[in-house]
Amino acid sequence: MVVAALGLSLILLVLLRKKYISRKEAFRLLWTICAIIFVVSMIFYPRTTFDGAVFGLKTWWNIVFPALLPFFISSELLMSFGVVHFMGVLLEPVMRPLFNVPGAGSFVMAVGFTSGYPIGSMVTAKLRTQGLCTREEAERLMSFTNNSSPLFMLVAVAVGMFNNPGLGVLIAGAHYLSNLTLGILLRFYARNNTRRYPSPPVGARNPLARAFRALLQVQRLEKRPVGKIMGDAVRNSIVNLLNIGGFIILFAVIIRLLTATGFINVLASFLGVFLIPLGFSPEILPALGSGVFEMTVGSKLASETTVPLTQQVVAVGMILAWSGLSVHAQVASMIAETDIRMLPFILSRIGHTCLAGIYTYIFCKWSGPPGELGAPVVATVEKCISSSNYYFANFKYFMFFVVFIAIIILAALFFHLAVAIRPLFLKKKL
Repeated sequence: MVVAALGLSLILLVLLRKKYISRKEAFRLLWTICAIIFVVSMIFYPRTTFDGAVFGLKTWWNIVFPALLPFFISSELLMSFGVVHFMGVLLEPVMRPLFNVPGAGSFVMAVGFTSGYPIGSMVTAKLRTQGLCTREEAERLMSFTNNSSPLFMLVAVAVGMFNNPGLGVLIAGAHYLSNLTLGILLRFYARNNTRRYPSPPVGARNPLARAFRALLQVQRLEKRPVGKIMGDAVRNSIVNLLNIGGFIILFAVIIRLLTATGFINVLASFLGVFLIPLGFSPEILPALGSGVFEMTVGSKLASETTVPLTQQVVAVGMILAWSGLSVHAQVASMIAETDIRMLPFILSRIGHTCLAGIYTYIFCKWSGPPGELGAPVVATVEKCISSSNYYFANFKYFMFFVVFIAIIILAALFFHLAVAIRPLFLKKKL
């Protein structure tokens, strides 16, 4: 199958070079070839296809659905009630100098850092649709607010895969710190574009009063009753989650088929050209190759290798930062109806992967890997996430999301208060 795919791709490349077909037609034909090869592979490997689909379904139902549904619904409700506009006006002086994004990006940041992929892209697309940011600001915002869920890193990865809760803080800390670093660096992306949405609010000089004015304006324009708003929020959230579930199952099947056909080993050999000189063991390369497509599978394989624990943790940190082509496809589906481009997001994932690997390695060397792994862990993700502790932890992280938004708002109020009373101290000194 791999040889046939390479042969057809070469023929397609020759046709493109001879200008018998256009670049757009070549791109469409390439996807057609991939779809045909995928169908033929499923026919030749029915058991592998079924096992991959079952694993993808369990991953979606046990991890993604309960973890993301509350955040999807709450984000829909908060946007409908004008909370995003409130935070946008209030936090503009904080988010603009740090990340060069509008104040409404603080809501995307709060959701993305507490819920996980791909909700950051979904909320960013809504901001762009409502005219709360420019295309460049949306691309900048989406690139550093898409994170792996803290619930997934602290519970599924640290406990379920490594059987070592202490690793969760290390992995999550490096993951979030590298993405924040990326966000600060991305403030220079397309900085020559001076257009800003929305226009600066006018009226009251008090920022809190302007923020409440923006909130009330949204609520006046919202004509739907509360019951209709809640119903639409639940329906839209479930539709988005079903879409995400389809991508997860699809890529779970693809990665099983690629493993069976030997493509993962070929990809691992290619990655070894860059990673082995950096000190990575060849045994960890198949896990990284699998993580290119799906982060859950790649992380689990990395935790089961016999390489030193530091290499396992660094590999998992890089896989979670890259997030996998499965998440990339989910993000692409979320922004399909906007003018937001995928290329900045993909390039930022590469940068996040490098930064996460460096930070994770530094954390491991600075503090030492917490605990010894010993024999490969036999606890699977399904066993970990099926316990009641997972759902209790899910509720705790949902509350953390609410508290995080409250802390951001309080920090903004403190900032505005400090700016307001600063002239009083200056006058006293004079």
